[in-house]
Amino acid sequence: MVTFFNWLANQLWGWPMITLIFLCGIVFTVGTGFFQITRLPFILKETLGNVISRKQGKTGEGTITPFQAVSAALAGTIGNGNIAGVATAIAIGGPGAVFWMWVAAILGMMTKFVEVTLAVHYREKTPSGAFYGGPMYYIEKGLGQKWRPLAIFYGLMMILGALGTAVWVQPSTMAIALKESYGIQPMVTVVVSVVITAIVVFGGFKRIGRFSEAIIPFLVIFYVLFSIGIFAVNWQNIPNAFAMIFGHAFAAHAPIGGFAGASILLTLRRGASRGTFSNEAGLGTAPMVHATAITNHPCNQGLYGALEVFIDTMVMCTMTALVILISAPDLWYSGLNGVSLTIAGFSKLYGGLGTFIVAVSVTLAALTTMIGYYFEYKTSVVYVFGEKALPFFNLLWLVPPFIAVTKSVEFVWTIVDVSTGIEGIPNMIALLLLSPVFFKIFRSWRAEREV
Repeated sequence: MVTFFNWLANQLWGWPMITLIFLCGIVFTVGTGFFQITRLPFILKETLGNVISRKQGKTGEGTITPFQAVSAALAGTIGNGNIAGVATAIAIGGPGAVFWMWVAAILGMMTKFVEVTLAVHYREKTPSGAFYGGPMYYIEKGLGQKWRPLAIFYGLMMILGALGTAVWVQPSTMAIALKESYGIQPMVTVVVSVVITAIVVFGGFKRIGRFSEAIIPFLVIFYVLFSIGIFAVNWQNIPNAFAMIFGHAFAAHAPIGGFAGASILLTLRRGASRGTFSNEAGLGTAPMVHATAITNHPCNQGLYGALEVFIDTMVMCTMTALVILISAPDLWYSGLNGVSLTIAGFSKLYGGLGTFIVAVSVTLAALTTMIGYYFEYKTSVVYVFGEKALPFFNLLWLVPPFIAVTKSVEFVWTIVDVSTGIEGIPNMIALLLLSPVFFKIFRSWRAEREV
């Protein structure tokens, strides 16, 4: 079984998947005139600026505010991919994986913009007043009824992917971190996290939005501040860290210490897969959350999609990568992997406090992902099976954490690669086919906003 999943993960994350990730990003980046790069100040002003000035979510239809939507989406994306996944990418693919993670993220900002825009454009409002949208809806409504089988296939894969990602890898990583840090038994961690998850998610989308809005900003600030402390003390290692990132990105490397060596393809794959797993650009997951936001134009919410990738990867993932590479030049090939490598990075400066920093970050990241990802899970269940099936699937959402803690770290992350790969392929094909629709919406919006 393990051998099969390893083979499947390698097939999914071979050239076909990597090609789709970069193709989508390049098509939409070039087609919009490198919008996410040239207009980054505008994106930040219209998202974070509006949140600070309390201008967001004032007009338009929707269930939750734009910031609650991006917080809930970030709750689903800022998970242990940012903390343990990045460390795994470096341990297996070398420092060069960080470069490809950045490239995938810059392109992914535009891909996520497109996904969110189409999700809001094609969303549906139920008789109860609830909003649902995402890949299933823009595949069926945008491409036509003959594509409905693909929409259903995506919905089914999303259900499996959510079970394999949010409530599989997250509680597993959290349980490992708390056991290594404080000796807490994994099953205790799982039980507590499942109870909290059930209380929040079964309270509906608005409760999830409020929970995410309260936790995510704190988590980001907490993690970034302690990371900056390491950069400040070890500033002399910063140039070498960037030299390793860029140097290893384009060269194969022989084994060093605990590092098994990596080809350029392996480095690229590890960076792109971990980056995509973390920010989910191209997977079609977060747009299901954004489809519920109060907004008066699809592209206005699309800006929050671009912001989401920026915060998730260019900020959070980069913090983890630089902590590992800057805290001690030889740490990345020490043989440590996953969350253990990240803990070692923080502990070089903070000692026992470093363990606490990672434990708190991992716990909050895992918990918010288990909760935030329920948006995508519920939307997919409703689309494929209808609302009557929710009671059964709600209970199913709480089962994987109890299984995951009995599996190895390597197997858990293999499951992640499989689930994200299966989700991404049909979604990115749909995005490319719907590109004329997006560009029409985008150009009309730019003319209207004079952007």
